[in-house]
Amino acid sequence: MSRAQSVPSIRVDELITHLRDLASNLWWSWNEEGWSVFQTLDPSEWRATNHSPLGTLERTSPARIAALACDPLFVKRVFDGLAARAAYLGERAWFQRGASVALAGLRIGYFCSEYGLHESIQQYAGGLGILAGDHLKSASDLGIPLVAVGLAYRHGYYIQQIARDGSTVVLYPDYDFARWGIEDTRVTIGCPIGARIVTARVMRMWVGRVPLYLLDTDLKANAPEDRRLTEGLYKGEPHLRLRQQVLLGVGGMMALKAVGEKVTVLHLNEGHAAFAALQRAVELHSSGRPIQEAFDVVRRATVFTTHTPVPAGHDRYDPKMVAEELATLALRAGLSSDELADLGRIKPGDPKETFCMTVLALRLAQRVNGVSQLHGEVSREMWKEFYGVAANKVPIGSITNGVHVKTWIDPDAERFWRRTCGLRLSKQAPKATGWRHAEGCDEREFWHLRARLRSRLVHFVRDRLAMQCKRRGEGQSEVAATDSLLTDDALTIGFARRFATYKRAPLIFHDADRLAAILSSVNRPVQLIFAGKAHPRDVDGQAFAQKIFEMSRDARFVGRVAFVEEYDMHVGRMLTSGCDVWLNTPIRPYEASGTSGMKPPLHGGLNLSILDGWWPEATDGINGWSIGTVTAVQDAKLQDQSARDGADAASVYALLEESIIPQFYERDERGLPHGWIARALHSAATVPAEFNSHRMVAQYTRKAYLPAFSIRGS
Repeated sequence: MSRAQSVPSIRVDELITHLRDLASNLWWSWNEEGWSVFQTLDPSEWRATNHSPLGTLERTSPARIAALACDPLFVKRVFDGLAARAAYLGERAWFQRGASVALAGLRIGYFCSEYGLHESIQQYAGGLGILAGDHLKSASDLGIPLVAVGLAYRHGYYIQQIARDGSTVVLYPDYDFARWGIEDTRVTIGCPIGARIVTARVMRMWVGRVPLYLLDTDLKANAPEDRRLTEGLYKGEPHLRLRQQVLLGVGGMMALKAVGEKVTVLHLNEGHAAFAALQRAVELHSSGRPIQEAFDVVRRATVFTTHTPVPAGHDRYDPKMVAEELATLALRAGLSSDELADLGRIKPGDPKETFCMTVLALRLAQRVNGVSQLHGEVSREMWKEFYGVAANKVPIGSITNGVHVKTWIDPDAERFWRRTCGLRLSKQAPKATGWRHAEGCDEREFWHLRARLRSRLVHFVRDRLAMQCKRRGEGQSEVAATDSLLTDDALTIGFARRFATYKRAPLIFHDADRLAAILSSVNRPVQLIFAGKAHPRDVDGQAFAQKIFEMSRDARFVGRVAFVEEYDMHVGRMLTSGCDVWLNTPIRPYEASGTSGMKPPLHGGLNLSILDGWWPEATDGINGWSIGTVTAVQDAKLQDQSARDGADAASVYALLEESIIPQFYERDERGLPHGWIARALHSAATVPAEFNSHRMVAQYTRKAYLPAFSIRGS
């Protein structure tokens, strides 16, 4: 008797209970034993719900569920998924295996305004949220004692559609939290914001071993303007944004206390969360400590990660508005309006200076880091006036970002690496064994993997473009034409990220005629796939998206350039796994880190990037290509924009013409491009082992969390 036959059929209600249980912890989102159960439940509904387990279960027909309850193979898969999760949660992970008794009280409170956990849970706008989601997953895998705090946004960020003229259509959905596996803790808090006490319910999601607490103010007990606090992400005017940040920081600390979470170290992920440190100091002051002593205690036990070298990325507010919204907190702390304002000023006492959230975080955190070595350097230069020392003496370090490999790697690629070089991603440790052996993989088998992943991407893009045409009401001929767009075997270049203008999405079109000649070669064709969203109020970023859409319909580029709307985690996974080359063209040094380029090497892809963010640490001249050269960090504002764009675009064209395209198409009698494959395997051997979130979180633990805990003094 087979093992599957030994599993009996079960009642329908029992099966539904087990499926809900499997969906109750986001462990399913990065483990194939979990998500594949729901994909099998109903593949069409799985796609329709953007891969939501509970959404799929809700929309699957009763007849289908009844049939699966009698299918021993399916029932076994459900039980196997539950067993795998139980084994994961019960295992002594990396941190527990090495932790001493002295670390028993360590509990990190991680605060962030957005979390990119899965495409079906739209609570992220870009890289900050994706990084936060990956941070939680690695903390879970490694067993780091971390608890996270955020807000539950009813509208999420926004859904992007592209109109016939290429303009951006902004849609705000109304998400059903019940489909996310969120549990209501039945705990509410009353957060003082301005002249009112705002009620927030505390909800919890489990990300493996890590609890994520999300605050929701969309309650009947609140005034309409207070219900808006958790309506949308980065949606409102400065006043609303400030009030959201009070809720995140002050309300978040109150929520942790209300649910019994005793955090000993704070990690503020970007300045949005800085009020958490202020609230913690006020709590210490209320228990009898002088406020300045409370600030010192909090400072020693607080970690702050800054994510942007772009001045506009640091929130600044009118001090009077801050004083109004934090009046209750200031009263409890015994701080005057001027003293409160000075906490967020580079120069205390300067009435002309606004209140900066980043400055508040710098003032209340002893351990501060940028998110790449270059960003650390830029941050030291940026904040030397605050510290009052030379840039090389500024106490800002760096911990380079990484990606959660199990979230971003295609299962087909993971199986390939496991079989050919012994990769073991299930091992819960900072270092994954196997990547260093990638260069010994069979070239033919690797090239077949690349062909499968590229073909899958091409067909995905065609389907998406057909749906976009139908939604815009275009004719049947336009819809049918999408079947011939792109080709399975052409060199495929991808560009997908948030459409901030400094990222220069349209740069490759700088000399459109030269690019057209490159893409349209009969014997060596090249194709470009774009995706990305600009902030709803970023007119210039939306204009970039419109330009790329127009270029995709330009006669010179039809069939070779595609723009996929509604960039989310699923689109990101498809592009980073299927593209041969990942293009990155920010204005140096405005890309603090970037993580999208860390994902193609998981699949044998190569980077083509400006020497900005993480790439200067990764490139060795073989595992990808660098655009232009740089001898020192320069202020981008002092450079001539047109000359800079022209030089960088010319570098891209030259690399394509002289190196990238020839290497891709120079094949032997079996059709294998040996030079290209050698580069690609070297990329896999050198990038993923270092630029992953397990290494990143382990570094935070060793360099920041443990030192902050050992001298916390609270």
